[in-house]
Parts: sequence; structure tokens; C-alpha cells
Amino acid sequence: MKAQAAVLWKVGDPWSVEEVELDDPERGEVRVRLKAAGLCHSDEHLVTGDMHVPLPIVGGHEGAGVVEQVGPGVTSLKPGDHVVLGFMPICGRCRWCSIGRQNLCELGGQLLAALGTGELTPRIRSRGQDLATMCLLGTFCPYVVIPESAALKIDSDVPLDKAALVGCGVTTGWGAAVYGADVRPGDTVVVIGAGGVGVSAIQGARLAGAQRVIAVDPVEFKRQQAYAFGATHVAPDVWQALPLVSDLTSGVLADKAIIAVGGRGCGDLIAPVMALVARGGRAVVATVAPQAQTDVKLDLHELTVLEKELRGCLFGSVNPHVDIPRILQLYRAGRLALDELTTRTYRLEDINQGYEDMREGRTVRGVILFD
Repeated sequence: MKAQAAVLWKVGDPWSVEEVELDDPERGEVRVRLKAAGLCHSDEHLVTGDMHVPLPIVGGHEGAGVVEQVGPGVTSLKPGDHVVLGFMPICGRCRWCSIGRQNLCELGGQLLAALGTGELTPRIRSRGQDLATMCLLGTFCPYVVIPESAALKIDSDVPLDKAALVGCGVTTGWGAAVYGADVRPGDTVVVIGAGGVGVSAIQGARLAGAQRVIAVDPVEFKRQQAYAFGATHVAPDVWQALPLVSDLTSGVLADKAIIAVGGRGCGDLIAPVMALVARGGRAVVATVAPQAQTDVKLDLHELTVLEKELRGCLFGSVNPHVDIPRILQLYRAGRLALDELTTRTYRLEDINQGYEDMREGRTVRGVILFD
């Protein structure tokens, strides 16, 4: 079948919206007609070259829609099912899945590694060329042909344009607070970055019982938006946050800190963020940094003597089959904000404007709506 998709042909180019052709699903695959796709910062890494993927590629890894067709051997889904797409395929059988760490699924890691080498059989093409798809999804197209394991069935009464955000950003931020940082009742938490992941981390910290949540972002609009998601205080940068946090805690400092910035410069943030953390506290890196970025500044003496922790956090350290339904239940109960998360919606042909708005700090989260 044919459809329109946003394709990146060369690093530094804008997204090109053009006709593509998709294959029918084969064994273990499904075709989904999407309602919405989130504009996540990770796809910006493709444009800047900070994430190494084969080109050309159809971008997008946040989405939700309705199953239209299933291939042979598919047992968990049928046409008409409403689904959220997860950027990490889950086998349910490997060591990591069996101990509840599905975000580290061995199959998912192998498939994403194969994407990086271009070894996977392409399911979509344009201009006579095979196209890769971001995280095996490619949600910057109204139709996707994906592994069964990448689609999670959800209740049909959940609005799909809201559910789309749970496929990456919301779950990553919420989980970074609840699981990665292990926020406890009464904690003081600092969240650096108030975009889609950051405000979701703020919500996760609030729901976990944090007493104070300080949002740090250089953009005034995002700082003000952070209050709506549960921030109690805001600061424009880490250095101005330090005296604020010290004053609020009588010098104890923050129990937890979560880094949820766009990516570049994350290494330079580690030392000042660790300085915000109290003795025995924890800093969590939820940012997907550029693959070539290896330099980190860190006081190793303080790390040991003050027993501070620094850890990474992929996809919020969640178990998607348990936690995505849980997050949607919180939304339906009015305890977690998804409606307010979408600052602006776009048509597919306006995708470059959407990313320009993101770069300029005019949106918390932009969303593409399909017919």
C-alpha cells in the first residue's frame, strides 16, 4: 500500500514528506493505522547526526492507532484492537524480561542493533530505495508494519492522540522518577529539563509523594508550564537551583535529581547536578545523549565519601506491559495529565515547523495528528 511519510535522506536535511510504499505484514508482524505520533527529541538526533542510524530513514517512535491487518502467527492482537507502540520490542522470554526488566529486553536490543547496521529486511521504500524506520516503527507515517511485540493493546476508550505519548516520553519520565530515582514520600527532587520527558518526571515524582519538586529549564514558558504538572519551585539553570535547593532543605540538598534535557551538553551537567544531590542521594540520567559524547565531569572522591549514586535509565526502567496500562489508568482517574502535555498539534506536512517550535522552546510536546 502507499502512504505519505516524513523521510530523512541526509544528516542536516529537513524532513521530506513524500509518498512511500509499505509491504503487507509477514509472520509475526502487524499493520497499524496511526491516529497520532509524538515529536520526540530523540528523532532530532537523526537530523543532527548525534544518533547513528542507516539513511534514508522514516522517523518517529511514539504513536498509537488501530490494528488493521495481522500476519501469520500473530496471537496477541487482531484487527480493530487499539494499541500503543513501544520503541523497545519485548520478547517476554529472555533473562531480562523474566526478571521484570523488559526495558532491557535482549531481543529488543538485538533488533535495534540490527537497525543500526541496516541488516533488517526493510518493510517500506521510496524513490526505488529501501527505508529504515526509527526504532523499527517509523511513526512519521500514518501506517506502520511492525513486529507484534512492539504493539501493546490498550482499552478502546483511551483517546489515541493521548495514548501516543505513553509510547516513549511520558513513560520514560514517569519511570525515571518512580523507578530510576526511586522517589519516596517527603523527598526533595530536582528535574533538569521541562520538556515532555521532564514534566512527566515531575508528575512521577509528585505521584510518588515528593514534598518538593524543583523544575530547572532556561525557557520561561517551560518553567511556568512545569507548575501545572506538579513542580513546587522553578529555576533557570542548575547553578541558580543550588542555593534555592539548599535554602529549601536547610542545607541538606536534594534526595533525587533527574536529568531530562535534550542531549548535547549532558556530560557537562553531571558534576553540577551531583552537587545538588545530598549525601546518599541519587542522580538519574534519562537523557539520550549523542553517541559520540564520552566526556563526563564528576567528583569521584565525593561519589565515594558521600555515597552518592549516578545511574542511567532507559525507557523509565519500566515493565511496559504492566506500567503503560498503569499510567493510562492514572490518566483516566484524573491523576496524571496527558491532555495538557500536548502544547500544539500538527499535520504531517508541518513536521519541520513542529521541530522548529521544539528547538525554540515553544512547546512542551508537539503531536502529529493523522486523518
